[in-house]
Amino acid sequence: MKRLIALGLILALSACGAARELKPAAGKALPIAPYGAAARPAASQLLTASSQARPERSDEVLTSSVERQGNEFDLPPKN
Repeated sequence: MKRLIALGLILALSACGAARELKPAAGKALPIAPYGAAARPAASQLLTASSQARPERSDEVLTSSVERQGNEFDLPPKN
């Protein structure tokens, strides 16, 4: 019974989130324009990750089997 009440409370609290546009707090402004930029970025631009911050991944591991070349410096350890 306690688990059911806890689960209901968790579901109720998770539904409380508001999905609306983010705005700066009252009396606060967005950060100043970056050096070299002509205009101050909007809040949506600041929340979007750049390709440098979040690079795309390639899930293609190996397309064809390629035999490795010999390494002349890969010598066994001296005993």
